Amino acid sequence: MSSETATTTDILVVGGGLGGVAAALAALRRGRSVLLTEETDWIGGQLTSQGVPPDEHAWIEQFGSTRTYRELRENIRAYYRTWYPLTDWAREARDLNPGQGKVSRLCHEPRVGAAVLEAMVAPWIAAGRLRILYRHRPVAASVDGDRVTAVVVEGPDGVRVEIRAPYVLDATELGDLLPLTGTEHVTGFESRHDTGEPSAPDEAQPDNMQAFSWVFAVEHRAGEDHTVDRPAGYAAWREYQPPKWPNPLISLRAPDPRTLEPFERAFVPNGDTGPVVADQSKDPGDRELWAFRRIVARSVFRPGFADSDVTVVNWPMIDYLPGPLIGVSDEERDKHLAGARELSMSMLYWLQTEAPRPDGGTGWPGLRLRGDVMGTTDGLAKAPYIRESRRILSRRRVVEQDLSLAVRGDAGAVEYPDSVGVGMYRIDLHPSTGGDTYIDVASSPFQIPLGALVPQRVRNLLPAGKNIGTTHITNGCYRLHPVEWNVGEVAGALAAHCLAGGLEPGQVHESGDRLAAFQDDLAADGVELAWPAIKGY
Repeated sequence: MSSETATTTDILVVGGGLGGVAAALAALRRGRSVLLTEETDWIGGQLTSQGVPPDEHAWIEQFGSTRTYRELRENIRAYYRTWYPLTDWAREARDLNPGQGKVSRLCHEPRVGAAVLEAMVAPWIAAGRLRILYRHRPVAASVDGDRVTAVVVEGPDGVRVEIRAPYVLDATELGDLLPLTGTEHVTGFESRHDTGEPSAPDEAQPDNMQAFSWVFAVEHRAGEDHTVDRPAGYAAWREYQPPKWPNPLISLRAPDPRTLEPFERAFVPNGDTGPVVADQSKDPGDRELWAFRRIVARSVFRPGFADSDVTVVNWPMIDYLPGPLIGVSDEERDKHLAGARELSMSMLYWLQTEAPRPDGGTGWPGLRLRGDVMGTTDGLAKAPYIRESRRILSRRRVVEQDLSLAVRGDAGAVEYPDSVGVGMYRIDLHPSTGGDTYIDVASSPFQIPLGALVPQRVRNLLPAGKNIGTTHITNGCYRLHPVEWNVGEVAGALAAHCLAGGLEPGQVHESGDRLAAFQDDLAADGVELAWPAIKGY
């Protein structure tokens, strides 16, 4: 039988992903106490428990993120320089890329990201200002009018904790607090008649959401056999062909996200590991899948240290399309989660037994799951990689025409007077549960408007992740690592700012003087509010 306890804090952050951690740190720096809850036993979300190296823009090493996000990146590099036997060239590399992956200039092991984030929050725990409840999920909430008064979270032992706080931040991966608190929100596609977006459908499709994926990591040991047991549903997955897909999902052939023309990707375990300069603006990097999201590269370490590279499988072929995780029963949700895990294991089994090799043979039986780098025993990531959340109905909605390069041209993205950060990435929408294939739209470097973080009605709940006031379309460029961190950092700073001044978020957003004061606070703390002049984006 479950029991229940109660506690209070200045700011409650529900969800320990990148946005949740950034929110907690921002509030703590401003003198507030924070209680952070997390469903897994790692903080870091997509960077750690979901197993996805950072997706970033080409200028990330110089500008285009908050100061604390850059500190996170440099702390990860310092971890490798301190504890790993790097080669001389790798140790001296200013922009050390441990995996020499092509998706990012900082491809690293998820467990290293988790260790670094734990180190960043450790001083606040020691000071008694931060408490983290791991393996706790939100299950209920209390609301009084337009204010959230308490959130109940439940641990693995069934014990529930009621947490009361003046400010509640929803940093969950799916926006779980929004329905629990009655906060107005949307899901899936909005209609073109509603948003005016060129890429939106004629009618709203609330159940049509981006696929999620269950990521895993592998190495390759030539001459060894690490073939996994054939998944029970392998035959069905082997024949599964999504709508608008040129062939079965499990293969190396898939549409190009930008042109939608099908092409065959290469896969060569332990191929070339020479120095790589990742720049997706010039090369998406996904033509050869081994190096694409490689997180351990032998060439970076002293000879004999690593017998194999390690790469992360987060490819279109493991995008789970049969159904969403939002708006379904618990039974349906569990079915989809199990299905995504089986799809990923089926992809691995196919790679081990059927995948074409350059020598004309089939299968790579030496592929070996590396659950240790994911912090798991089964080899899969601790949690599914979530691309799309519920989204608040906000005071300002970010739409495609605000930042589409095709729409805006040389004018660049809309400049918001209430900017609280910046971001840059193509609008990158993966295939969806409604049968759509990729939507890929070039974008301009953009800003994050404060109005997208302020709900239309609820006064003390703030989004701190992918649940801000974007649309289904613009979520495709606001969902990436540095933007999620920036959003969370601003949410934590705003809650602390309001507590210090006896204000509410809506009052800060409405008043020019109050908004300017908050923007000054952010700028002093290293949040970039505008882009420098950039040529050639």
